[in-house]
Amino acid sequence: MATVTLTAENHDTTVEDGIVLIDFWAGWCVPCQRFAPIFEKAAEEHTDVTFAKVDTEDQQQLAMRYGVTSIPTLVAYREGIPVFSQAGALPQSALEDLIGQVKNLDMDQVRKAYAEAQEQQEG
Repeated sequence: MATVTLTAENHDTTVEDGIVLIDFWAGWCVPCQRFAPIFEKAAEEHTDVTFAKVDTEDQQQLAMRYGVTSIPTLVAYREGIPVFSQAGALPQSALEDLIGQVKNLDMDQVRKAYAEAQEQQEG
């Protein structure tokens, strides 16, 4: 599966279902350039996962929404819930491991913890 260009306009509908990995990058960023083929290869191999890319130069508001201060930054969602966020390029093996971990999450437990965290923020 090809990667999706993520923008402020299509963000919410993109992350609401399934597993979504988001790569925040910029054209001038050398580590981003090194990570891009690793991300693309994983996208081809994991057709059940949505791979999205955010050009932080073009989508500054979206990068700010995530608090991205270093790139590349990788964010993972499952069923509309953010489950992972980390700055830095990952090697292929670490990206594969991350994908496996996200696929194996106990989503009942994740939903419960997410709801509790939301309540604490509001409370």
